[in-house]
Amino acid sequence: MAPSPRTQPRTRLLHDASRHEFRDPARPRPVRLYLWEPQRPPAAPAPLVVVSHGTGGSGSAMGWLARPLAEAGLRVVALDHHGNNFVDGYEPEGFAFVWERARDVSFVLDVLAGERPLGPVGAAGFSLGGYTVAALAGARVAPQVMAAVLAGQASLPALPEFPDLLGALGEKVPADELRAAIGGAGADVSDSRIRAVFQVAPAVGSLLTPQSLKAVRVPVEIRWGGADTITPFDDDTRPYLAHIPTAVGRSVGSDVRHEDFFEAEPAGEPVRARVAGEAAAFFRRHLS
Repeated sequence: MAPSPRTQPRTRLLHDASRHEFRDPARPRPVRLYLWEPQRPPAAPAPLVVVSHGTGGSGSAMGWLARPLAEAGLRVVALDHHGNNFVDGYEPEGFAFVWERARDVSFVLDVLAGERPLGPVGAAGFSLGGYTVAALAGARVAPQVMAAVLAGQASLPALPEFPDLLGALGEKVPADELRAAIGGAGADVSDSRIRAVFQVAPAVGSLLTPQSLKAVRVPVEIRWGGADTITPFDDDTRPYLAHIPTAVGRSVGSDVRHEDFFEAEPAGEPVRARVAGEAAAFFRRHLS
């Protein structure tokens, strides 16, 4: 049976003139979005959930999470983060300058709000997208830790999609520009419109300041896999749970891997369906 038209997202390509494209600084930063409307649109503006993909992924691959949210009556928009998505290709800045992702979300919210009133807004993210939605709630990167990582003085998180990130970054970005970018890593990129956050196997928890996590006040729900070696619990998830006062969460299985949330293997389908259903219930509770 062919899927209902409402299960297929509407795709748009926007351009943020306040930032430049990594490939051509003369061009504005592209932000592609995929918009799912609720199955039964309510009379009032529907709650909106923004979905952020993982490292090297795409908003187009987040349908496993977006469709159940739309079926639950939520409006959903997933993004392609520039330089870090498989649709347009990879750029080292897209993997290194992670704090720019939250600004993509705020830009999209500004555009959508200019077109029609927004309902209550939440944010959900997988892997590096899990960090992104936490950043929207106030989480901040520690610039000194990021500087050590990009200088090769501290461990770089696993990046299967871009194993030579440091070499590529050094070849492309002049040292003074890199220092300037890292200097802005700890900026506040939060967005007061975000009322609730749902993280799935979140990344880079060890790169964030505990003080910023302690300042998060919106509800935060977290899910992770017990066999995740890409974003291990102790390094990546525990800091969110330990420091965010509102954070609660649980493992979705001792044998669940990071890959089970994105690989097209049948084994991951029940896990993804369960997590998506729990995300829908979470947002219906906090955005109603």
